[in-house]
Amino acid sequence: MRPGIPFSRSEGCVSRQAHADLPEGTFERETGREGFFGPAAHFYHRHAPTGWTDFEGPLRPHAYDTRRLDASADSPWRARELFFNDQVRYRFWRPRNSMTSLARNADGDELLFVHSGQAELYCDYGHLTLREGDYLILPRGTMWRLEVASPVELLMIEATGSRFSLADRGLLGAHALFDPAVLDVPGIDEAFRAQQDECEWTVDIKRQGAISRLTYPWNPLDAVGWKGDLAPVRLNWRDIRPVSADRYHLPPSAHTTVVADGFVVCTFCPRPLEQDPGALKLPFYHSNDDYDEVLFYHAGDFMSRDDIAAGAITFHPSGFPHGPHPKALATAMKASRSHTDEVAVMLDTRKPLEIGEAAPGIENPDYVDSWRTS
Repeated sequence: MRPGIPFSRSEGCVSRQAHADLPEGTFERETGREGFFGPAAHFYHRHAPTGWTDFEGPLRPHAYDTRRLDASADSPWRARELFFNDQVRYRFWRPRNSMTSLARNADGDELLFVHSGQAELYCDYGHLTLREGDYLILPRGTMWRLEVASPVELLMIEATGSRFSLADRGLLGAHALFDPAVLDVPGIDEAFRAQQDECEWTVDIKRQGAISRLTYPWNPLDAVGWKGDLAPVRLNWRDIRPVSADRYHLPPSAHTTVVADGFVVCTFCPRPLEQDPGALKLPFYHSNDDYDEVLFYHAGDFMSRDDIAAGAITFHPSGFPHGPHPKALATAMKASRSHTDEVAVMLDTRKPLEIGEAAPGIENPDYVDSWRTS
């Protein structure tokens, strides 16, 4: 992409530093390009940019409650689809029982986030235990199954046709956010060897959305060893050490965990709050004009949102101006807390998202009014 026109100029009453020391009685709004990496402008308004009295049209924001979603199925390929475009598919799945067939995705890498429960993963590479808060990246073509130990809820993000990689840490260095040494891979352990049998097994392969079934007279997870630099990896959010700044509220991009073609996945973890009296302590008002934004609320107290519970999902299309809810903003301004207490998974997509078949039935139609002050 061509670089923007390089200049910086100020007009009227402004802050010298973005997101800090706002002129008294103003609300800051950022409009920017390339998901907080490109050129940006900051406006200082007398009124909150989200203080509308009515909102019509397809740009309206959405909120969904996965607790109302019937997402029980025996196969990951029957997980309920909430959003999609030609680079990513976003699903939610509650396995009823342990999988009796193997799954294999020939369309792209799969990222699983364990919202609740515990399961044992068995795949080409061996065995790995999954628990609440784990990310699991399954490379394209991996054969796998889950044995459910306690009721599991999974967020599934598929990189259609591409692969996941770690976000660039830049000046922070390769060990910032999390040391790659905390990434776990499956092992050929006693549990893996014990599940190898000579019984008939099937493998359901997804390719271009269609399912093909292969039948074997033995368990194809029969490896005795493997080597290389391609394997599933596990990361728990508790191993992420988020960056923070005492005097400046960092943009969401600072919390990027993995990237793929056309989208990024960010993790918001508990972190120290900004303590400088002039620094913003909540996400600033902005319109992310190049990316659609989907936020899954996993656990904790979501201080920038009012009346949002764990298991909720919000969808803010690109160009939609948003920021803290009024009640949340008022509470944060009065609070003396020193840390955030929230865990959330954010998907930002460069191409617009389509709303999947499962989403409308669990939508809160009043979400657009949650920014209204009266």
